Amino acid sequence: MSNADDRFAPPERLVRALGSEPADGAARQWLVTLPERVREFAERWELTPERVHQPGGRSSVVVLVRRADGAGAVLKLEVPGGGTGPEHAALAHWNGLGAVRVLQAEPEAGALLLERLRPGVSLRSLAEAKAVLEATATLQRLWVRPAEDHPFTTVADHTARLAGTLRRQSEEPWASDAQAVIDEALELRDALAAGCDEPPSLLHGDYQQGKVLAGDRAPWLAVGPRPLVGERAYDLAWLALDRVDTLMASPGAAAIARRRLAKLGDALDVDHDRLRGWALFRAAEAGVRELAGGARRRGELLLEFAGML
Repeated sequence: MSNADDRFAPPERLVRALGSEPADGAARQWLVTLPERVREFAERWELTPERVHQPGGRSSVVVLVRRADGAGAVLKLEVPGGGTGPEHAALAHWNGLGAVRVLQAEPEAGALLLERLRPGVSLRSLAEAKAVLEATATLQRLWVRPAEDHPFTTVADHTARLAGTLRRQSEEPWASDAQAVIDEALELRDALAAGCDEPPSLLHGDYQQGKVLAGDRAPWLAVGPRPLVGERAYDLAWLALDRVDTLMASPGAAAIARRRLAKLGDALDVDHDRLRGWALFRAAEAGVRELAGGARRRGELLLEFAGML
């Protein structure tokens, strides 16, 4: 392997994230061959690789590239069989409305060529009030009707799997202090998933300020969806958890959290009670998941936030 290829080795953050998963020979082999895959797609799509974006994500690598005409683009590679297929389907459905545009794709190989945004400039670079305003405006553009033959998982099915894992984790000794919050989260999830009056929307699924980047075609565009189909309150709930560390360190954090939920619900005409319920479930589920993965501080913050709701 050449020294030039070594420039496109996987970022340490990605190596750690995949290394924390159960033993997976395919993922390990994918990591080893990433420089070769970058070269392969660069040749196939006539790209000139520049550099790997750092620190990058936890499930994919992003390489800044130039196309044959000199225009900037982004080559995103993920373990084949991961989330590239649904991501591609969602981005194609949005077709640039509120989200990054796909230029070329081989989803079965885990490869997407995307328009170049400004990877180092997300909504988190803005003051919170301005960031929330831009985040809600962008999210509203993404909430469109899915195609009749869409390939996306529903919120009910997705959260059923999350709830099953949460129930198993709640039996661990380290989860005992959070049992009351976990029990409420599971009860709320069951009630919320039982039905909703609004027609289903295509959801980003992992919407947060760090997933909205500055662009040239539009001021702000969403990236990295984990798309689902279901009610809007589920999508908005994750945005309510943004900057949770700052929120939890503020005097009167509980009141601030309640006002945040109310403002988000009002801004996008989302039912307050359903938003609160999904926010509590998502915070509790993520908090226990972080604890299980060894991220104690982040896990405890999320569980404390859930407890305030």
